[in-house]
Amino acid sequence: MKEINTIVVGELNVDIILNRIDRFPEMGKEILAESLDLTLGSSSAIFASNLSSLGSNVAFIGKIGKDGFASTVLDSLQLKKVDTSKVLQSETLNTGATIVLNFDQDRANVTYPGAMKDLKFDDLDWEFIKKANHLHFSSIFLQPGIRSDLPKMFRKAKEMGLTTSLDPQWDPAEEWDINLQELLPQLNIFMPNISEFLLITKSSTLKEGIEKVEEYAPDIILIIKDGANGAFAWKENNLIHQPAFLNENVVDCIGAGDSFNAGFIHKFTQGCLLTECLKYGALTGAVSTTRAGGTGAFSNLEAIQNIAVEHFSILI
Repeated sequence: MKEINTIVVGELNVDIILNRIDRFPEMGKEILAESLDLTLGSSSAIFASNLSSLGSNVAFIGKIGKDGFASTVLDSLQLKKVDTSKVLQSETLNTGATIVLNFDQDRANVTYPGAMKDLKFDDLDWEFIKKANHLHFSSIFLQPGIRSDLPKMFRKAKEMGLTTSLDPQWDPAEEWDINLQELLPQLNIFMPNISEFLLITKSSTLKEGIEKVEEYAPDIILIIKDGANGAFAWKENNLIHQPAFLNENVVDCIGAGDSFNAGFIHKFTQGCLLTECLKYGALTGAVSTTRAGGTGAFSNLEAIQNIAVEHFSILI
């Protein structure tokens, strides 16, 4: 048996969250926020942290600076028992940061990539990676240093016997330039949200996008997250819909998609049925919305279980 359930390769930064603003800002004007939180940010790190809290053995490969934000990143991951021994620290680049403006159930982000954009294929320790069962990557468009080598990275991981997953995340440039024909065959699981999926596949409907994915990778598991509408899974010409677990008192939606991914991959690496993985992902995504920040609801497994019972009447 391998030593690590999942290795996460990806971006690392902090989130500076401004909560309860009464509107989004306008140029030349100032608004106030009622509270500020400094937390672990980035899709990859939230995924890794929450996956570890669910009970998976998780390690991380990424790049940060040597500054106060770096300490926040490392301390937060290590508190959740994520192996950070392969996190690199740049002497010249600062740790990335995202300013998050929370308004109602929506948000606007401004990200400084910092050291995350400098992570390269040559930084990966393959002797370490082959100890794992699964390799996950998030946020293609924030990491230009490794972006073009992702097909090679996933192909090598699969040759070592790992399964692979990718959440592309939003493209700040809104160009959505991905070579799906080259990338998708190297993935076991592709996990965009509905907006990203339609833009990446240049499609107007879910059906049209699925047909394009099927052309390039007929064996892939496609997971499409759709917020309050739940999530879809497509595999071998079979489309499954999982309704959302709705939280009537949403604190914020930061990291809900990453928390969904964590729940799904936690069950997937245990060999569970696709329907069980999908349901567990929907539940962990909903659990995330009950606390502030992407990791606030995932302090430990007992706390997660208590939230699931209290808010959704489900024992996990």
